[in-house]
Amino acid sequence: MKSVLKQLRDKVAQPAVSIFVTTHRMHPDNEQDPIALKNQLKVAEDRIANEYDKATATTILEKIHAETDALNHNYNLDTLAIFASADEVQVLRLPFDVEERVIIDQRFATRDLIRDMASAVHYYVVVLGRDQARLIEAANNRVIKEFDQDDAAQKNMTGIPFPIENNSLYKTSDGSTDRSANNENSYLREYFNRVDKSVQELWGEHKMPLVIVGDARNISYYQEVCDRPENIIGSVSNVTELEEGSAQHIVDGVQQAVEEYRTSLHEAALGEIDKARGAEMLRTDLQDVYKAAYQGAGETLYVRKGYIQPAKIDEKAQTLQLADDPTAEGVTDDAVGAIIEHVMHNGGEVVFMPQQIMGDDLPIALVTRY
Repeated sequence: MKSVLKQLRDKVAQPAVSIFVTTHRMHPDNEQDPIALKNQLKVAEDRIANEYDKATATTILEKIHAETDALNHNYNLDTLAIFASADEVQVLRLPFDVEERVIIDQRFATRDLIRDMASAVHYYVVVLGRDQARLIEAANNRVIKEFDQDDAAQKNMTGIPFPIENNSLYKTSDGSTDRSANNENSYLREYFNRVDKSVQELWGEHKMPLVIVGDARNISYYQEVCDRPENIIGSVSNVTELEEGSAQHIVDGVQQAVEEYRTSLHEAALGEIDKARGAEMLRTDLQDVYKAAYQGAGETLYVRKGYIQPAKIDEKAQTLQLADDPTAEGVTDDAVGAIIEHVMHNGGEVVFMPQQIMGDDLPIALVTRY
């Protein structure tokens, strides 16, 4: 999703249409989603028709309907985002809440989404049941998806697609089930090795941290055979209903581990900020931060949660001038969002920090590459 948003951010179109629709994950709430989508599409249709010529309006609306008319709302998350131009349409299901609205401009409205993505802990949950292993993708405390046999990401895997059954590993030569202690331990190690091969293959696409869930023995065996144990940010052994529980039930059960990981990032950040300050590679003045971010010099941006600053930005001159009135002409209401976009666009990282760590005296800090 980050790569898609990055591509969208770079596009300029006449018009660039961004449509956000509030959706629901569960039945029967998602029965109202087609109506909500229809309503927002009608708003977009009226605005495009009023602001652009008929040919342009027709082309864009036909492309939008081609992508949305057959949309399966059973797979909805919390927001449906549609980005449309005369050339293409992108439809994204988002795991966070976005204000329902239609925006027509020369660029797609991705800034709020990029901020939300940057502030999230995005991770895989590897669920180690005795007879079945599951893989869940999550952001903060919300499920994005659980991998299944029909998932496009698993179509051409060399490993075994999730969910991975374990039954065959217990069969003896006469077809009976062998669960003696020694043999079962050996089978489990081999089984979790196979599971890890699939995890690592999928991890290679996105390189997200892992939270391991299972009983203490299964977690221990998985950690022994895991090819990249340094990617494990937490393990949880007290979650129930590992094989039959919902994906959200599992994600709810790992939140303490996720928060502990988030806290460790914040603690490490303070050390990195001090280290960069000592090496004279830290920028804290907003103008300096903006210029370094725009030039691609930003390695890690640390931002206090909720920090928003209106400003006048001149990209050509690479200047940023603070403003008091976010509605004034030429003022960008969220200059911090623009800085975040530049840092991420140029391959840097963004870390959001709690108020108690980064207060009013240091709401933003950029560690530079040089």
